[in-house]
Amino acid sequence: MTIARYTLIAAAVLGLAACGKQEPAQSDTAASAPAASATAAAGGASGDTVTVKIGHAAPLTGNIAHLGKDNEDGVKLAIDEINAAGGADIGGKKVKFEMDSEDDQADPKTATTVAQRFVDEHVVGVIGHLNSGTTIPASKIYSDAGIPQISPSATAVAYTAQGFKTAFRVMANDAQQGKVLGEYAVQKLGAKKIAIVDDRTAYGQGLADEFEKAAKAAGGDVVKREFTTNQETDFNAILTSIKGTKPDLIFYGGMDAQAAPLKKQAHKLGITAKVMGGDGTQTPELIKLAGDDSEGMVSSSPGQPKDQLPGGKEFLDKFKKTFGQEVQLYAPYCYDAVKVMVEAMKKAGSTEPAKYLPELAKIDYQGVTGPITFDEKGDIKNGAITIYTVKGGKWEVLEIVGGAAPAK
Repeated sequence: MTIARYTLIAAAVLGLAACGKQEPAQSDTAASAPAASATAAAGGASGDTVTVKIGHAAPLTGNIAHLGKDNEDGVKLAIDEINAAGGADIGGKKVKFEMDSEDDQADPKTATTVAQRFVDEHVVGVIGHLNSGTTIPASKIYSDAGIPQISPSATAVAYTAQGFKTAFRVMANDAQQGKVLGEYAVQKLGAKKIAIVDDRTAYGQGLADEFEKAAKAAGGDVVKREFTTNQETDFNAILTSIKGTKPDLIFYGGMDAQAAPLKKQAHKLGITAKVMGGDGTQTPELIKLAGDDSEGMVSSSPGQPKDQLPGGKEFLDKFKKTFGQEVQLYAPYCYDAVKVMVEAMKKAGSTEPAKYLPELAKIDYQGVTGPITFDEKGDIKNGAITIYTVKGGKWEVLEIVGGAAPAK
C-alpha cells in the first residue's frame, strides 16, 4: 500500500521522475562510490568477519509512525537472525549486518535528504521507503549511486515505471490492487453509485485512480470525486457533499490515520454507504482508532493473509515474542526484503552493490510471504491481493485474488 505531507511536493517530484523512463547515466564518481564501499561501510572487522550497513527508511514519527516502526522491526528481526547465526557466508568471509535506520517523516524532501545520507554513509543496500511519495524521489538518488533499493510497501506504479535498475518491490503494485478493488466493489459488493476521496499523495491518489478505472470498467458510476490531505481529520464537509449523491460505496485512497475518522464521521452523518480502502487502511490501528464504527470497513492488502503466508504463523509468533506486539502490516515484507538482498549477496560472493545487483534482479527466493522473483521492472511476479472486512472488531478475509496457493 501504500504518506504524510506529500501533496504539492510529491506531485512535483513525481512529475519529474515520470518524465523519463530511461535510467540516467551514472557519473564515474557516483558509480564507483558504492563499489568501493565494502571497506568503508564496515563498522569494524575482526579476522575474517566484516560488518556492513543496510539502510532502512520509514516514518518513525508522525501519524503513521506505528507503520514505520513495524517496518523497522521487520528489518531488525531479519538482521538479528542473520547475525545470531554467525553472519552470512559471502565471498569466503563471514559478514554481519548493521541496520542504519532513518526517519523520513513520510515527507518527500526529508526522504531525499535521508537517501543522500545513506549514499554518503556507504550503505550497501536500502530497505524502504515505506510510502510511495517518499520512495519515488529517493529512488533517483539510489539509482544515480548504484545502490539497490527494495521497498516492502510502496505500491505506486510510478516507482518501478521510471526504469531504474536499482528499484525493486516485494508486494503487488497499485495497478493490480486497484483493479481488484474496483471490480470487487461493483461485482461482489453490488456498488452502482460510487464516491471517491483521496489524500493527494502518490499512494492515495494513484490507488484511487486505478480503483476508479476498474470500477467504471466493471459498470460502476463514479458520482463524486473529492480530495483531502494526509493530515486532515475533519471530513464533515466532504462527507456532507457526498451524502447528497446517495452513493452505495465510498472509496478512500490513503492511510488509516484518516480512514478511521472518515469512517466514524460517515456513520455519525447517517451515511449508510460501505467504506472501502487499500492496504494503508487494513491495519489493527484502524480498528483501534475507529472503534465500533470500523465494523463493515472493507480493505485490501497486497499478499495473502498474514497467517496464511507460507512462513506466516512462525513469523507472527516470532515477531510477537521478540517485540511484544502484533504485526501491523508490512513487517513480513521488510523481513523478506532483507533476506532477499542478503541472498543476492551470497550468490554474487560480494556485498558490493555493483556486483550483487545482477543477482538480485534474477533472484528466485522462497520467503515467509511466498515466492519472490522480479520482472524486468523490479515488480514482484504473481503478487496476490486479499480483500478483508472488519467483523466483530477483527479483520476477516473475504477473498484472495491471484498469487500462490495459501499455505495449509
